[in-house]
Amino acid sequence: MANLLQTASEAGSFKTLLSAIDKAGIGAELENADGTFTLLAPTDEAFSKLPEDTLNALLADLPKLRRVLSYHVLDGDVRFEDLTEIFEAPTLEGSVIAVDHEGGIKVNDIAVTKADILADNGVIHAIDGVLMPAILAGS
Repeated sequence: MANLLQTASEAGSFKTLLSAIDKAGIGAELENADGTFTLLAPTDEAFSKLPEDTLNALLADLPKLRRVLSYHVLDGDVRFEDLTEIFEAPTLEGSVIAVDHEGGIKVNDIAVTKADILADNGVIHAIDGVLMPAILAGS
């Protein structure tokens, strides 16, 4: 099995996310075999839903980009079954995401479209939107 980033790359639908992770310089943290993480991974299609100027502004502001990306990471191996039993989860960014169980699993009202993509150091759940920490959502 491969690490989170290798697994995401092999999946083929996370090119924008992987590019952003590389640009933000946080790839080494997610490849670290000493820890396990859960990556709530927006697909390329999810990133395409963002207004182009929003995505460009995010990519140009590395501190904000790092914060948004770390908001997509949970500490530990949180499988789909675990998500069905919790209502919130802390992110590496420091904020908490809400987990909704109605009509399928959603995190902050964004649907999990594919769950439990397993990696050596955690798990990936594909999501159909980009999560924004509340403090950055209006900026």
